[in-house]
Amino acid sequence: MSHIKIMATFLARPGKAGELEALLFSMAPDCRAEPGNLRWDVWRDQAKADRYALDELYVDNAAVAAHRETPHYKNYLSKINDLAERNAFVLEPALVANKNG
Repeated sequence: MSHIKIMATFLARPGKAGELEALLFSMAPDCRAEPGNLRWDVWRDQAKADRYALDELYVDNAAVAAHRETPHYKNYLSKINDLAERNAFVLEPALVANKNG
């Protein structure tokens, strides 16, 4: 079984940075509580405060599929294009080190 990482970047549309941040932050508790979720973190660019990165890790593709069926994901999907330009990548391990043993 291979873990699946989703990485997404968001550049807030003019005047929408606060709404984008609020949407992403509001999703964190629900996403982190999903059974197949291993991590769900939002990062802000130090050089450009209206640019964010989302770092997600799931146990497998089934967990990603389950995530995409949740009400919080569907709410996000209905709003994100109005709030930001988005680039997302669904990744599988190629060469990944595990420093935890």
